[in-house]
Amino acid sequence: MKTMWAPWRIEYILGEKEEGCVFCLAKDVNTELTLFVGDQTMVVMNKFPYSNAHLLVCPIRHISRLDQLSMQEMGILTKTVEQSIEILKKVMNPDGFNVGLNLGKVAGAGVEEHLHFHIVPRWFGDVNALTVFADVRVIPEHILATHANLKPHFDKLDPKTWE
Repeated sequence: MKTMWAPWRIEYILGEKEEGCVFCLAKDVNTELTLFVGDQTMVVMNKFPYSNAHLLVCPIRHISRLDQLSMQEMGILTKTVEQSIEILKKVMNPDGFNVGLNLGKVAGAGVEEHLHFHIVPRWFGDVNALTVFADVRVIPEHILATHANLKPHFDKLDPKTWE
């Protein structure tokens, strides 16, 4: 069995939590890490990323389960994930992606009360010995610089053209 160590996540696990749902609080498009807010979905940057440009895509509605989504919401949510990946390809040029949901605390959901997809861009060699031996991760660009690079592309998203 191989183990993936993510010791930097302890800051999130043990740190003080904000009052209220982080996604509902991020609905303000001027919030520091918010990239996109549509009528039904939103995209925010992960404050405690596994890699550069780790995005979170969620429905606007405060729900925790897939079966609470209408078919229309599911389609728009999936399309928002797809559009986010296309923007990341264009701006960040990753070699691949990890995309998924963590449903429930036992499955790793840090915010289990608000359904959200993780999009984690991956590059060849993005995990190195520093992460394993020195308890250090290397994210080559400041999170706000990444936000500034991505935001103009998310500002151009128009869900009305997705149907």
